[in-house]
Amino acid sequence: MMKAEQLYEMLKKVQEPKGYYFNREKERVFDLLEALLTNKKRYGYMSCPCRLAAGDREQDSDIICPCAYRDPDVEKYGSCYCNLYVSKEWNEGKIPRPYVPERRPPEKTAF
Repeated sequence: MMKAEQLYEMLKKVQEPKGYYFNREKERVFDLLEALLTNKKRYGYMSCPCRLAAGDREQDSDIICPCAYRDPDVEKYGSCYCNLYVSKEWNEGKIPRPYVPERRPPEKTAF
């Protein structure tokens, strides 16, 4: 089974060229990566650890990491909902770090 360190290196190589960086708070990042791996073992896919998954891949398709909300959240707030993926400016403290509101529609969590 993949370890959090392996997942970190793999995702970093893929996401940084796209402008998505891991939060500089490594402990938080590794906690989230461990939770993603736990969800992969539990559901068969890496659902967002900060949201309640239904355990149905189709219903959860919007919260499979990186979730459908990451891009607009990082664009608007400099960070995704979990604070796993952030912009370079967010990591460098050059922009405010407001609370990132939940974008997932309530009907997606009614199960």
